[in-house]
Amino acid sequence: MLTRLQDGTVTSPLGFTAGAFAAGIKYQGRLDLGIVASDRPGPMAGLFTRNAVKSAPVLACRRRMSRGQGQAAIVNSGCANACTGPRGLHDAEQMARLAASHLGIQPDDVFVAGTGVIGTFLPLDRIAAGVSRLSLDRQGGHDFARAIMTTDTRAKELAISVASAAGSYSIGAAAKGSGMIHPDMGTMLCFITTDATVDGRFLQEALARVAETTFNMVSVDGDTSPSDTVLLLANGRARTPLIGADNGADFEQALLEVCTYLATSIAADGEGATKLLEVTVNGAVDDRDARRAARCVAGSSLVKTAIHGADPNWGRVVCAVGRSGAAMDPDRVNLSLNDVPVMSAGMPVPFSEDALRLSLQSDHVCVAIDLHLGPASATAWGCDLSHEYVTINASYTT
Repeated sequence: MLTRLQDGTVTSPLGFTAGAFAAGIKYQGRLDLGIVASDRPGPMAGLFTRNAVKSAPVLACRRRMSRGQGQAAIVNSGCANACTGPRGLHDAEQMARLAASHLGIQPDDVFVAGTGVIGTFLPLDRIAAGVSRLSLDRQGGHDFARAIMTTDTRAKELAISVASAAGSYSIGAAAKGSGMIHPDMGTMLCFITTDATVDGRFLQEALARVAETTFNMVSVDGDTSPSDTVLLLANGRARTPLIGADNGADFEQALLEVCTYLATSIAADGEGATKLLEVTVNGAVDDRDARRAARCVAGSSLVKTAIHGADPNWGRVVCAVGRSGAAMDPDRVNLSLNDVPVMSAGMPVPFSEDALRLSLQSDHVCVAIDLHLGPASATAWGCDLSHEYVTINASYTT
């Protein structure tokens, strides 16, 4: 049984603490430096951007992943520490050392992440001062979730408790993401904790499977980041029996619920967004085609602008499917917008344009496509494309 915890966050599972500090990395008086830590090391799973441009924190994390173990993560906002060469990698490692010294643990057990402007160097003096004054406790999860935000308008966090045959435990998480969102691995930044006892290999495999149908199905603007990072740490404090491939179905289902919530929260909070766009494709030849078609529609600028204007221009949806690379027979496609059929077997269906325009003004727009070619289905999430998106990104560095 899965139960969402009231006011749950990344520190809800046993043994986890977090904290944040306004270090002045880019803005004064704004939380921009955070640490989340376990009271003991445990298996760490991770997923990272597949963009050829990788930030220094991503490179540092990937090196640590060979050990499959971690205990903490230090994160900053305001500076991505990407395209910064050897100095950037040195600075990322120094962040890990600062956090490790503050926590009294090994630097290799500290993972690093950053988000913000590309091509700027970290102000290490301010980060060092911030770490020295940063305190961690069980109530610090909410501040941590705020500290990792950039253009996000709200924190994204959740925790659930799980009662299963493998015992009772919790999973908590915090994520950020608003712009440069079209992940090709996991998500923008996401930190997941659990007090379950989990086999490390299964932890990594479960995270990869869940990310494929959640974080990898989100698109705000079609751009992938050099900083995308998902980290999942299991510390075993709930003293469950070892969870692995043979008994891990409940754990993976719980992880799926957490990540689905975060993925939809990121899509709904896209830069300048006023609406959440949910695209479901049924009847695809296979899962890959279903995901490809759904993601293409959710990421289409023409679809996104039509949704913003409450314009029932459904031809844009069909054409997005047609260019997605998924197998498609236009004469077999059914399409509906907010449960209103607009196309059946490749032909237009009469509908009230005024009524549909009114429906499309809601803050949650659902697009349903049936290809009638096979058994596979997938859902992707995006948002509308507004004038505010251009305003935000025309002055991002200033």
